[in-house]
Amino acid sequence: MWCPFCSHENTRVVDSRLTRDGMQIRRRRQCESCSSRFNTYESPEFKAPRIIKSNGAREAFSEKKLRDGMLRALEKRPVETRDVERTIRVLLREIRSVEDAEIPSTLLGEWVMRELIKLDQVAYVRFASVYRRFEDVQAFRDVIERLERDAPGDGDKRQISLLKPAGQKKGRPNR
Repeated sequence: MWCPFCSHENTRVVDSRLTRDGMQIRRRRQCESCSSRFNTYESPEFKAPRIIKSNGAREAFSEKKLRDGMLRALEKRPVETRDVERTIRVLLREIRSVEDAEIPSTLLGEWVMRELIKLDQVAYVRFASVYRRFEDVQAFRDVIERLERDAPGDGDKRQISLLKPAGQKKGRPNR
């Protein structure tokens, strides 16, 4: 490996470790010429299926697009980064396990929504509103009412209710 500081051809590995998620190997290297140290990361390369868009176009799967879409939905929400990364890894494993050469974007969108609802209801509604192209307020109301009706147990205490409880006066929260 070339040294990024002096461009010398020979560097040696000083230390190798797995990253916390176990998906990469971090190698600490040292240049034999200038003695500078730097890190490199090694990860397996997987062949993901191509994505069939709703207009029929086909494109390579993009982990960056998946991550960006989820992060946009989760923006300013009380969800820890490690939970987001764990969810992305779950989705990547599922995508990579598909034996077909191509999958429809609708299937990928459904998988993302299935995982988002576990993380945060507001993020789920945000993603669903774009993914399902909500046209009016009623579409939001329908999804929110379904979430309120189907919510398992007490839910996540960090999340506020999406609908105000019956009998609550406008502008005054129930305590």
